[in-house]
Amino acid sequence: MSALTRAPRDAVHHPVFARFYEWWAPIAEERLELVRHRRELLAGLSGRVIEIGAGSGLNFRHYPAAVCEVVAIEPERRLRRAAADVASRMEVPVDVVPGAAEALPVKSEAFDAAVACLVLCSVRDQRRALAELRRVVKPGGELRLLEHVRATGGGLAAAQWAVDHTFWPLLFGGCHTSRDTLAEVAAAGFELGTVRTLKVPDGPIPFPSTPHVLCAARRA
Repeated sequence: MSALTRAPRDAVHHPVFARFYEWWAPIAEERLELVRHRRELLAGLSGRVIEIGAGSGLNFRHYPAAVCEVVAIEPERRLRRAAADVASRMEVPVDVVPGAAEALPVKSEAFDAAVACLVLCSVRDQRRALAELRRVVKPGGELRLLEHVRATGGGLAAAQWAVDHTFWPLLFGGCHTSRDTLAEVAAAGFELGTVRTLKVPDGPIPFPSTPHVLCAARRA
C-alpha cells in the first residue's frame, strides 16, 4: 500500500529563484564538488527513502540500487516538474510529490531513511519539519543530512545574521545561513553520528553559505 496521502500542491512559490536554480545548480555540481558530496550523502541507503526539498532532482542518479523506492517531496511547481522529468529516466523508482516539509503527505513510520539535502536552511519552520521527518522514519531509521549551517567563527556568524535579516532570504528562495541545524536535529529526537564539516566552496574567502555539514543521524 502506498504511503502517500493527499497534499496541497503549491506550498511554496518562488518562480524567479526556481529559474535561477535550474540554471545554476548543474554548474555548481562540478564547481563546488557537490556531486562528490551527494554520492557520500546517499551511499549505503536501502529500502524506502523519503527526500524533502528534492529541487530539480539532482540527487536521484546517486541513489544506490538497494533503494527500492524514493518519495521525493518538492513544493515548488517549476522545480517539481523538472524533478519529475529526471525521475522518469531513473532505474531506482522515484515518485515526485507536491507537499511541504512541515506537513509531509505520507504515513508515519513508512520509511527506512530520510534525506535532507540543502533544504533545512529554507523551510519555513525547521523544528516542525524535523518533527515530521522523525514521524515518517521507522524507529532506528536514518536521517541523512547535507546542509549549510551556522558558522563557529564570530565574524562569519555575524555576517550570516546580517544577511539573513536583510536580502539573503529574498534572493535565495527563503534560505537562511545562520540556523543551528545540528542542534535542532538532536532536539527533534535524532542521535547524531559522525559529523563531517565542509567548506563549500573551499576557497580562501568564505561566503555566508560556506560552512556545511555532512552526517547521518538515527531516530532514537
